Amino acid sequence: MAQQGISILAVDDEDSFLDLIKTLLGHEGYAVETANDGVAAINKLQIKGYDLVLLDMKMPRVDGMEVLKFIKDRYLDTQVIMLTGVADIKRAVECMQMGAYTYLTKPHPAEELIATIDRALERKRLTIENKALKSELARHAYASEIVGQAPAFLEVLKLCTKVAPTDSAVLIQGPSGTGKELVASFLHKNSLHKDYPFVALNCASIPETLIESELFGHEKGAFTDAIATKQGLVEIANGGTLFLDEIGEISIIIQPKILRFLQTGEYRRVGGNKNLHADVRIISATNKNLRTEVAETRFREDLLYRLNVITLNMPPLRERKEDIPLLVDHFLKKRVRTKEPIRIDTKAMDLLTKYEWPGNVRELENVIERAAILCQNNAIRIDDLALPIGMRPAGEQRAAGSGDQMVGSAVTLRDIEIKHIHGVLKMVGWNKSMASKVLGISLKTLYTKIQQYNLEEK
Repeated sequence: MAQQGISILAVDDEDSFLDLIKTLLGHEGYAVETANDGVAAINKLQIKGYDLVLLDMKMPRVDGMEVLKFIKDRYLDTQVIMLTGVADIKRAVECMQMGAYTYLTKPHPAEELIATIDRALERKRLTIENKALKSELARHAYASEIVGQAPAFLEVLKLCTKVAPTDSAVLIQGPSGTGKELVASFLHKNSLHKDYPFVALNCASIPETLIESELFGHEKGAFTDAIATKQGLVEIANGGTLFLDEIGEISIIIQPKILRFLQTGEYRRVGGNKNLHADVRIISATNKNLRTEVAETRFREDLLYRLNVITLNMPPLRERKEDIPLLVDHFLKKRVRTKEPIRIDTKAMDLLTKYEWPGNVRELENVIERAAILCQNNAIRIDDLALPIGMRPAGEQRAAGSGDQMVGSAVTLRDIEIKHIHGVLKMVGWNKSMASKVLGISLKTLYTKIQQYNLEEK
């Protein structure tokens, strides 16, 4: 059964065939337009995008292969089914190598045509979902799980349940590490857009010169490295949710283009002159005070008004300390894989609840993951917690080793780094994979450091 809203362009130089196709597919619920040669097809494609093109191989002026090349250079998700005579099957196979979905020989049964169209459209849907999945995989494995019972946190969730079913733009404010992306994911999964992609972009991680291309895409040849047309995230997220993390880092130069997109849903790829349209819900997040940014002319006031139709304020972990035992249990069960469950002793938990957690939930997660790796007998004790030394109760502080004595003395950073890396390697029995996790560096970087400093297991 056809889906409403699917647009198809049928291209053939036989008017009677086009009339037949338009009638047949119209009965199936498809919106069908026609073109009787390649030039007319290209003209229509420049005005409007289509989900699928039925394309005859042989046409006057511009043939089907030229039109196919035009489509695949510009409209990456548009599916193309080539229509050909028996004598042109070899060229039809070449078209598939150029990106056509498949070919059908004339004449073909109506049932075969409709079934082929349905399969091509299903491939388009799966392709878009796959692109969104790649973005999804970069997010935390537990992104759908929200843990917490503190009143300040429950108040945020209560507001989330009211806001989620709407299309309103949401601005999530709060310090780094408080779980802003988790809340954005929660909003999406409980929204009218839940069956469409959730695409996240950390605006702080993309250079200013590339942010426009990342958001809106670019045409082939738009700049030096643009060797192919690229879809932007707004196009990939069409119908779903686009999460703009660290929105306060967006350049003042790009802000007007984001504002225009929010107002109209229209955008242009970098290097393009065609207006495209995407229907996405925008959720943004920041750890900055955007009103201060507006006052200091680093952020547009009209853009702020568009972004914060609804504002959610995430509480820091120091304001929801009753959630720390719940979060610790969550991290130990979901993030740490061991044969036997790891427990945390009372004194260690007491220390965790007294600490102020400037890095919030993200810092707590890192501390617990490290402690779970280093602890003995599947029990986390105070000595396993990588917290500031001043946090430890009197009499339970670690004896200051040579590494502690080096800090603040007339010793080079290089010597401190050598001592620290070597000490961690010894502590984990020269398990390099474990050491890289403790040090917070990649395994490749660790191997480079070992070679650079001539570190040896003794």
